[in-house]
Amino acid sequence: MENLNKHIEHTLLKQDATKQDFLKLFEEAKKYNFLGVCINPAYVKLAKENLQGSDIKVVTVVGFPLGANKSEVKAFETSKAVEDGADEIDMVINVSKLKDKDYEFIINDIKTVKTACKDKPLKVILETDLLTKDEIKKACELCVEAKADFVKTSTGFVKNGVGAKAEDVKLMSDTVSAYGLKVKASGGIRDKEAALKMLEAGAERLGTSSGVKIVS
Repeated sequence: MENLNKHIEHTLLKQDATKQDFLKLFEEAKKYNFLGVCINPAYVKLAKENLQGSDIKVVTVVGFPLGANKSEVKAFETSKAVEDGADEIDMVINVSKLKDKDYEFIINDIKTVKTACKDKPLKVILETDLLTKDEIKKACELCVEAKADFVKTSTGFVKNGVGAKAEDVKLMSDTVSAYGLKVKASGGIRDKEAALKMLEAGAERLGTSSGVKIVS
């Protein structure tokens, strides 16, 4: 596939990543002309400075990785990230509320963050490893209702989790694509074969820390 690099968000969300690790990430993003970088909120400004003059998007995460923060805290975090220069926001859904079928909460949670995004695209991380197929479908429907821009598979932080699975990506794509939402596959995408499988299943974006390996 041509332009595989233009589907990749080059990702570094490790708890112990150093400034040098981030600077290396930004240099790799420029060298391979990735679509974006995905980093924790504390490093948005650093990313913006280092990627100035490029068209590489700065993507950050909110309510990460558990999604259990209060909605107004997620919204505050989002506002700060946008202020710092974030181009896109990836928020984590409240999985407990989804399991409890508190759908109104989920919709309001997403809407609250969407408002704080202003005009920036919002991706909603479902954490598919923790959900049944019915719950994945329902979560996607709630994201449509709340007017998110993307649904995303995983944080990559679930212990013993698989991360993105092609069958889940297809289910998500089948549920949301008619409404104009896109799918981001992330978690466990470590080689070109896995990357292509996700794109074939309907993913538009790939979140991976193995971007360099995938494109080389």
